[in-house]
Amino acid sequence: MLFSFLLVSAWAQDTAPAQPAAQPAADQEKSAKREKNVGTSNDRLFFTLPNFLTLENAGNVPPLTAGQKFRVTARSTFDPVEFVWYGVQAGLSQATDGSPQYRQGAEGFGKRYGVAFADGTIENFFTKAIFPSVLHEDPRYFQLGKGGFWHRSFYAVGHIFVTRTDSGRTEFNFSEILGSGTAAALSDFTYHSKDDHNLGGVLDTWGTQVLFDTLSSEVKEFWPDIRRKLHKSKTSTAPDSNH
Repeated sequence: MLFSFLLVSAWAQDTAPAQPAAQPAADQEKSAKREKNVGTSNDRLFFTLPNFLTLENAGNVPPLTAGQKFRVTARSTFDPVEFVWYGVQAGLSQATDGSPQYRQGAEGFGKRYGVAFADGTIENFFTKAIFPSVLHEDPRYFQLGKGGFWHRSFYAVGHIFVTRTDSGRTEFNFSEILGSGTAAALSDFTYHSKDDHNLGGVLDTWGTQVLFDTLSSEVKEFWPDIRRKLHKSKTSTAPDSNH
């Protein structure tokens, strides 16, 4: 109930301005789409996984409204690729007999898939939408894009603990730490197996989520470099049309 209330309340705060009556329907649709995705991106890690909250060479950009934070989180979380990604996670867990209480077979895979999807969805909304909206923190990752490898690596790790606020200041990343902790406690004490219904289980899930988000920040920082190299390699190996 609390999650639904916060979701509806945040979306209600963000109302788009009315379009002029004389504007064609097609132009209105295009304008609405631009307005909906303003301040975010359409990038994808390795051309597949949603990377909509990462900005390159952003500079001073306006803060996201609460509604925008929820919308982009939903756009990322329920992207078709994510459903495949959770299937891969469930398959790997089943292959290594992770969470053995779920056993093998189709039923075991289904349980692992459901847990992976629920864990990812809940953690995404708590760290990228709910806590950032309540605490007025910016859930986006602003790529540094310059400096040496270690400097940029430390910057990416630091994002887990330091973030930008909606007013442009920097502060401790409460949204990441408290959001992932809340998501871990909620999942472990509700739909996870009884073996995880304890503080140790919560801390383990919490730590895993923070570690995964840290690795994700590293990939986000260096993905533009990888993408440029891939494009350059593709261009250099393309056949010369003059021959």
